[in-house]
Amino acid sequence: MNIVLIKTLQLLLCLSLLIILHEGGHFGFAKLFKVRVEKFFMFFDYKFHLFSTRDNWFTRLFPRFKKNETEYGIGWIPLGGYVKIAGMIDESLDTEQMKQPAQPDEFRSQKVWKRFLIMAGGVLMNLLTAFVIYCGIMYFEGEDRLPMREIKQGFAFNQEAEALGFHDGDIPIRFDNDVIEGWTPALRQDLCKAHTVTVLRQGREVTIPMPEDGLNLLDVLYMQPPFIAPIMSTVVDSVFEGSAAAKAGFTPGTKVLAVEGTPIQYRNDYDSLMLRRQDVLAMKDCTHADSIKQRTLSFVIQRSEEAEPDTVSVLLDENCMLGVQFHWDYEVQHIDYNLLTCVPAGLKYGWETLANYIDSFRYIATPQGAKEVGSFIAIGNLFPDSWDWLRFWMLTAFISIALAVMNILPIPGLDGGHIVILFYEAITGRQPSEKVMLWFEYIGMAIIIALMLLAFGNDIRRFIL
Repeated sequence: MNIVLIKTLQLLLCLSLLIILHEGGHFGFAKLFKVRVEKFFMFFDYKFHLFSTRDNWFTRLFPRFKKNETEYGIGWIPLGGYVKIAGMIDESLDTEQMKQPAQPDEFRSQKVWKRFLIMAGGVLMNLLTAFVIYCGIMYFEGEDRLPMREIKQGFAFNQEAEALGFHDGDIPIRFDNDVIEGWTPALRQDLCKAHTVTVLRQGREVTIPMPEDGLNLLDVLYMQPPFIAPIMSTVVDSVFEGSAAAKAGFTPGTKVLAVEGTPIQYRNDYDSLMLRRQDVLAMKDCTHADSIKQRTLSFVIQRSEEAEPDTVSVLLDENCMLGVQFHWDYEVQHIDYNLLTCVPAGLKYGWETLANYIDSFRYIATPQGAKEVGSFIAIGNLFPDSWDWLRFWMLTAFISIALAVMNILPIPGLDGGHIVILFYEAITGRQPSEKVMLWFEYIGMAIIIALMLLAFGNDIRRFIL
């Protein structure tokens, strides 16, 4: 099946599920408080829709839906969904109903705390969805951890890290007073916030002071070579059929010692060298002859521990890839959970994911962070090329958390914007006028459209470049 189609199907399934559950949160609290819901739509139905329970053919098949107070349907614009709650100015901008006297089953007639729960219902449902998925993953799949004690060779650090006092071979064991249980890429975020990092260096503990303002997470994430990475060997575990390595005679057990005269001590050294080559290949003025030159490299290899080093010429593929799987040097600890233990493990994982996402959200306001904002194209590219249910559910849970955080932002038109108005009403005892609410929605729609244009523009820029 086509890769684009697979990614698209995964994205649509993920978004459809999360949209229904998010809007279902609003719908559920509205029904709980006996507030009339006029519409429940997945995707937006501007001017027309793809399906509605008000369609003549549907009401003929299912007459009871004709009398149902709520119209269910599917719109044609896959940018979200909505529930139209009676007595409320929302993205539908329906003001005619507001000119009539308030009815007991309308949103505006409810107490503030009830309206708060109705507006917060979507965010609560997104968070609940993410936590349930993480608990399910812990129960069915368990969790893999790489304990720090297993990384006996320590970590490799780049020049920026060495300038702060880190040495190759150091093993971080504490951020401030928090013990580091195991290594995951997410720990880079904790490292950026730490005031001190305690490392194990040749059997003794050394405390390294970090910058007062911390490290910039985006800078750390995009550093090449990486700020910190486990030291890994360059011993080949497997060779892909038909790859550049296979053509050059690489076999399992082969060790890369040098490339183009540059000694390769760790996997990080090899990765950094290849990344620099890829940067050159990505330049617009790189001709075919330049590409061949950049991809034709002299490798010094050792085919076994007993063999003498050998020099071979290798023509890497167009992506500057050798075509091997290097050996994984450390023993990963797998943890299985039962029905009782999967809940706290899933909640802990979900809470850490939520906290890290909120912490990283502040970088969006920076010029560098704004360039990383992506639309559905960027989200779709997160999904794997082939259908992987574990990866799908992990991404769905993460996107659910992202939607919750986005929707709670105090932006007019979003759930967070409506909640801010409810706080204002609770404090002052007054509801904003219809005119104020209408302008509130206009401003919110303008902000959301601007963000969407930024996201699509970034995706197009990344595609062109």
